[in-house]
Amino acid sequence: MPELLDRVSAGEEVTITRHGVAVAVVMRPDAVRSRRADRALADAEHLRQLVERGRAASLVEAPSITAERAERLVGEVRAGRRAR
Repeated sequence: MPELLDRVSAGEEVTITRHGVAVAVVMRPDAVRSRRADRALADAEHLRQLVERGRAASLVEAPSITAERAERLVGEVRAGRRAR
């Protein structure tokens, strides 16, 4: 174990396997934080792109329902709530 920790301390990631199947990876805590931060930044960028696409999309092209259909749906929801 001390030898593995020396390798990890030097920056290596050590994969521990059981019967040839990876079950754990030992790595420095700063590397874990960095990966988590990178993943969070990538997720944030993806969300930013989705928001930009949404802003650029025309609402006229989006499918819609008639006011009559909306009123029927609201009525069904209210009836369902009253029945509880």
